[in-house]
Amino acid sequence: MKYKCLIIDDEALARELLETHLSQLDDFELIASCASAIEASRILQENTIDLLFLDIEMPVLKGTEFFKNLLNKPEAIFTTAYRDYAVEGFDLNAVDYILKPITFQRFFRGIEKFRKIKRELVPIPVLETKTETKTDFIYIRKDRKHVKVFLDTILYVESLKDYIKIHTNTETHLTKFSISSFEKNLDQRFIRIHRSYIINKEKITAYTKNDIEIGKFEIPIGDNYRENVGLF
Repeated sequence: MKYKCLIIDDEALARELLETHLSQLDDFELIASCASAIEASRILQENTIDLLFLDIEMPVLKGTEFFKNLLNKPEAIFTTAYRDYAVEGFDLNAVDYILKPITFQRFFRGIEKFRKIKRELVPIPVLETKTETKTDFIYIRKDRKHVKVFLDTILYVESLKDYIKIHTNTETHLTKFSISSFEKNLDQRFIRIHRSYIINKEKITAYTKNDIEIGKFEIPIGDNYRENVGLF
């Protein structure tokens, strides 16, 4: 399997350096290298991208603002010449934040972080029996082992910086994973209603324009996710 990558940077030399680094990796494929977020938008509409290399300080539209507005977010490694943007980059659940000029050694550390994310969660295909139509499950890494979690037991998922907390009918699971990456392994029963929350629509007991109730839990609806709530 090859991971599909997209480079977005207004500096030609920066793009060329990343292209050279990527060319040394057999399991990564460069789909395009763009000088602007506007150009990148077209590429993202036409292709499924696994990993973005995204410069933060760009004319017209900053890389962080561009990423915030993406509906389907790939994993992202932010690149910049300015150390001050580190917090903003990690607030967006970035895989990594790399200062320019980017050496291959530092680039490879970011790649290994991305690979680790992909290895941490192993989605399992849906299994069906005569008595149960939704027996699909996933494995999460917890306490140095992989724990099976059935999707139909999940009430909601909560982001805690570098970790997520999975709330189920009977217990909670804390595992190191970004909520955006975890979201990609869920089916149509689940919907993102906040930058920090994903809910199971089948578990909703009540909702208003401001929050969702799942039993005794009240989960806020983020301003940028109100259109998602309208889907149900």
